[in-house]
Amino acid sequence: MCEKSPPSSLLRNGDTAFCPHYHRAVEIIGRRWAGAIVRALLAGMTRFNEIAAACPGMSHRVLSQRLRDLEEDGIVVRTVHDEVPVRIEYRLTPRGEALAEPVISLTAWAEHWLRDNPG
Repeated sequence: MCEKSPPSSLLRNGDTAFCPHYHRAVEIIGRRWAGAIVRALLAGMTRFNEIAAACPGMSHRVLSQRLRDLEEDGIVVRTVHDEVPVRIEYRLTPRGEALAEPVISLTAWAEHWLRDNPG
């Protein structure tokens, strides 16, 4: 449970600056490239190379690690299809799909506040 905040806070009534749940969520989605991967999966991309193409500049090694991290966090599920050649797909779990609204909100914030001043 997060602690209570003063009445003048911009947070929801009763929340404080520190919340362990919020802190953990930011750690998960805030890992380098994790947000971009979740955004690519929200866009319907499922194959490793599709995700890699949606995240220019990210190495395949980092993509592999982030997908493993997100799988461990219950955000992504990896499915191996028994075909020749083997086909591997990545999909968001219900927990991952629940990130759609925050990702869309953050995208809107970025478009508004960072469009003309990305630095």
